[in-house]
Amino acid sequence: MNLCSNFLSLHHPFPKIFNSLNPNPPIPLNSQIQDIELQNPTKKTPFLPNLALSVAIATILAYPPLPSQAIPSLNSPTTPFTQSKNLELGLQNGKIRPCPSTNPSCVSTNPKSASFAFSLMIPSSSSENPVQRLQEAILKTQKNAEIRVVEDTPNGEYVEAEVDGGFGRDVLEFLVRGDVVGYRAMATKVTYVYPFTTALGDSKGQEERVKKIVEDLGWYAPNFESMD
Repeated sequence: MNLCSNFLSLHHPFPKIFNSLNPNPPIPLNSQIQDIELQNPTKKTPFLPNLALSVAIATILAYPPLPSQAIPSLNSPTTPFTQSKNLELGLQNGKIRPCPSTNPSCVSTNPKSASFAFSLMIPSSSSENPVQRLQEAILKTQKNAEIRVVEDTPNGEYVEAEVDGGFGRDVLEFLVRGDVVGYRAMATKVTYVYPFTTALGDSKGQEERVKKIVEDLGWYAPNFESMD
């Protein structure tokens, strides 16, 4: 028995059959992968972001950015906030100016104003100097009042004063022309609440301010109610 086992181990039929059918035995998979990597050491897959970067650079060169002046800023005169800070005082074409559209705390006798008021009327029986009397009434009825301008113009006597308001200083402007007195009263500081672009305030406070001055003067202040 031992002799047969030794004989079969030395003369096994299967290796001969296998070698005759497939003289080239299969190569392990790991060896195949290594051979492929060695044959193509520098071949890489294209990187798509490089293409996107090239397109972006070409677009920038073809369409340069707009000038910085075209971009609105907080200092631009087109913003409501900036417009409210640049209040124009004094007469306009010899008349009282209308209220700025960005300032709701304003009332004016200029008919172009959204908050319109009728001009004051000086009684014919009054013998006092109207400009002097007006200054006295402002100083008497208003808080921390300061007369800033008294000017004789071709269109009448112009008076400008500053007084304490709800959020800062308010401005009063009057134009005395004969027995008719035009005026504008408005806040110099306009308050905005983010993100709204409409300022806070109304003209009621300014109307009450002028009413106190008129009552002290004894002048006539027409209104829509008195015309009913």
